[in-house]
Amino acid sequence: MSDRVDLHIHSSKSSDGDFTPFHLLRLAKENGFRAISISDHDTVEAYPEALELSRKAGVELIPSIELTTVYNGREFHLLLPFVEWNSSSLKKILDRVSKARVEEAKARIDKLQKLGFDIGWEEVRRRARGLPPLGVTIAQVLIDKGRRTKAPALERYYAGENAFLAPYRFYQDYFLEGKPAWVPKQAVPILDVLDTLSGNGAVPVLAHPGAYFESATREDLVVLRDRGLEGLEVFSSYHRTRSLVEEYEKMAEELGLVATAGSDFHGRVKPHVAFGSLKEGTYRMVEELRMRRH
Repeated sequence: MSDRVDLHIHSSKSSDGDFTPFHLLRLAKENGFRAISISDHDTVEAYPEALELSRKAGVELIPSIELTTVYNGREFHLLLPFVEWNSSSLKKILDRVSKARVEEAKARIDKLQKLGFDIGWEEVRRRARGLPPLGVTIAQVLIDKGRRTKAPALERYYAGENAFLAPYRFYQDYFLEGKPAWVPKQAVPILDVLDTLSGNGAVPVLAHPGAYFESATREDLVVLRDRGLEGLEVFSSYHRTRSLVEEYEKMAEELGLVATAGSDFHGRVKPHVAFGSLKEGTYRMVEELRMRRH
């Protein structure tokens, strides 16, 4: 049996994912994965259906979620492999996260409207399938509309070299701090999540610490570890240089954190991340995380 794993994959239950749980598990089987983790943004709607599908596919599925949180004014994404997806403690956190994310999204849309962009809350909500929309989801709605209407203000995103990663280019140009449509983060503090979900089976792992919006430092990780962080996503599609991987690999080892691997596969919104493209994930990571369950 193959030892390959990917502990960070998004399904169509995410506001920005394309593939159903059924298709993801079929792809996992075809690509020889022993285990995957569907870690959708701020929702566990893939469960329990995905667990039954995994049994039929013969691929182990690690229940998880990717929570949008905030730490020191930055957006930190927290993975929760082995989470008890139907627990009351997680539901309470999700209610808080959802409310905060909706407020943030509406504020972003209001800023974009004032900048002259043709975009409304209802069309964004529909694209997000009723889930709190991410910044890249808002950007995708606007760029798709700009492509249809040939809007000059959006041409640099739907045409030319920026088109490949258009939603992320737009996010960096408009939603980062200091940019025209920036709004203060409304997410739940990561320390609150670590405190609240302690003991419900989850093994908290910080996703893509080297992402441009996160840039987690060693000092950050010490604080988070002392509050319950158990793992660090060292191998990620966000970590594109060997030096960055080695930097976080060293931090994980020094701080006693489990080094994990996750592609952050979405589909169309991240065309540069193909299913199965991340090679570093091994089943040993699953075993180490499982040993840390409370």
